[in-house]
Amino acid sequence: MKRTSSIKTPAISDDAPRVTQADFDHAEYRVAGTKVTKSQWQAAVPARTAKQRVSIMLDAPIIAYFKNAAGERGYQTLINETLRRVMDGEQVVSDVRLAIREELAKYKVR
Repeated sequence: MKRTSSIKTPAISDDAPRVTQADFDHAEYRVAGTKVTKSQWQAAVPARTAKQRVSIMLDAPIIAYFKNAAGERGYQTLINETLRRVMDGEQVVSDVRLAIREELAKYKVR
């Protein structure tokens, strides 16, 4: 039997103040917790940061590990960074394998 969540999604509240352009003009930009200029921030944020909301079920020990490791940073951000490193690492491995195959082919080694 499929378990369903009993958590209710909160209704959107109109109590939040409106954000104006002046608010954005006075924003503090940070990269890895360090204050930077707007241009430094823009250079540090890659174009591929578009995020998509997903719902995923993970084992409780995995969530506990990432919450503990992330501290105040946010455990979901740490999970995302970890998955990106794994993905990038797999690309490196496949690139190295391809390079080795090409070199072996030059010498007709099988």
